Amino acid sequence: MSDTPQDPPNPSKPTPSPDEITRKLEDFIKNSLGGQVVFSRVEPGLRSGTPDEAPPEGPPVEEEPTAAYDFRYKPADIKAYLDRFVIRQDEAKKVLSTAVCDHYNHARMLREHKKQKSASQLEFTKQNVLITGPTGVGKTYLVKHIADLIGVPFVKADATKFSETGYVGADVDDLVRDLVAKANGNVELAQHGIIYLDEIDKLATGGEGRIGRDVSGRGVQTALLKLMEETEVALYAPNDMRSQMQMMFDTRKGRTGREVVNTRNILFIVSGAFSGLEKIIEKRQAKSAIGFGAVVAARPQSEELLREARTKDFIDYGFEAEFIGRLPVRVFCDSLKADDLFQIMKNSEGSLIRQYEREFHAYGVRTVFEDDALRAVAERAADEKTGARGLVTAWEKVLRDFKFELPSLGLPDLIVDGSLVADPAKALERCRLDAQSFSTDVRAEVVHRFASQFATAHGLELVFDAGAVRALVQRAEREGCAVEELCTRLFKDYPFGLQLVSRSTGQKAFHINRESVEQPDKFLSDLVVDSYRQAESPTP
Repeated sequence: MSDTPQDPPNPSKPTPSPDEITRKLEDFIKNSLGGQVVFSRVEPGLRSGTPDEAPPEGPPVEEEPTAAYDFRYKPADIKAYLDRFVIRQDEAKKVLSTAVCDHYNHARMLREHKKQKSASQLEFTKQNVLITGPTGVGKTYLVKHIADLIGVPFVKADATKFSETGYVGADVDDLVRDLVAKANGNVELAQHGIIYLDEIDKLATGGEGRIGRDVSGRGVQTALLKLMEETEVALYAPNDMRSQMQMMFDTRKGRTGREVVNTRNILFIVSGAFSGLEKIIEKRQAKSAIGFGAVVAARPQSEELLREARTKDFIDYGFEAEFIGRLPVRVFCDSLKADDLFQIMKNSEGSLIRQYEREFHAYGVRTVFEDDALRAVAERAADEKTGARGLVTAWEKVLRDFKFELPSLGLPDLIVDGSLVADPAKALERCRLDAQSFSTDVRAEVVHRFASQFATAHGLELVFDAGAVRALVQRAEREGCAVEELCTRLFKDYPFGLQLVSRSTGQKAFHINRESVEQPDKFLSDLVVDSYRQAESPTP
């Protein structure tokens, strides 16, 4: 018998969590066995309801209907919502909106049919979707905003991170468990979520003349088959240490709930660029045109070819027939031209321009982006050939130094126009000079104080550039009046006129330059006329 004193149990000491125990086990195994020990990821609290809630006493209560069961949207409603965020892609919006409505209406009708306890059964073929198109055209953006609108959990993953069960890599079943985590443990809601797999073309095995993933690609395709149709996924991963420990802790605390997640009503959407697929389609079409009397047509563009893709083309590309057959709804997203990128910045609610405005506003700098600047950057982004992602690259090159220096200069406003985009260094030097005059001339502060009061009173911003400020100061000196009095007199009609412009275009900030100060009435009149012209002309 050992004489070593034993520490008495301390009832006040909290029980370690599964994550704490797992970390200690990981350290112990790595230190004992050496090398790298890999544990798959786990999502804590995969139960229905609140994870730390004890189950209610008494008989089980039937779960309340989720938002998915109360689905009442029409395809036109979903497309109208998507139009606020995604420019162009009208065909993709229509197809996706219709497929989503069909899917969730079927789910609702199946539930109602089950409640009626009818002897007959309703047949239901899932409307899983395949989206093709180049990078940066809005494929992920479309799916994300659909999920946001209808209120179901949404999981996005790259297909390349998965491997066949039993190999190193993520398991496709984790996608379903991630849905439960996104639904805060609500299994019923998770069973009506959306799983979106990008870069699905990377799973294609070696097709005709292609070199790609073979065993792992085919294995993942096979693993996805049962998920996309209908199967039940264990709520706790059987081969995952952390997940099993979470199950033991839940059982110890007396939690009960559903142990599996059914994928019958989960909508699967996959996408990819499918580079090289157009060659397979072109080869097929060329074969059909061989023979006497065959007409030699002009070689179609890649986008036109991808619109003609058939199931056989995807099989030749390297997909299993069973896999591609479970994606009956197929749609192509168009590449974006310079004018499309301009419209994205100008009219999309998720415009990158709003992000830059917030970033500068955090330092007390109001920014106005002129149309000529947007068009110049759109041209540069189009040359990047990466879709809307090219906008970030183009803008970062233009605004990099401004984002670094402007917060310290003390200027209240920044006008981003075509000249700034063409020569950022020269424009930044002007900002430095303007900052010096702004700090030494108190009358400049009067102008900006007037603009601040105008914004508070009318909800519209007047952004005076340095030229306008100097013009106001010089005019006040010539007319022998105070700068604030001059501003009030020159811009007395602007509240009403700019409200008209704002209602027509949605514009809230207006750039006031030297010409605006010299002829304020003409400037306002031109703004009103241009706004009505924009309202009458359709947006591309």
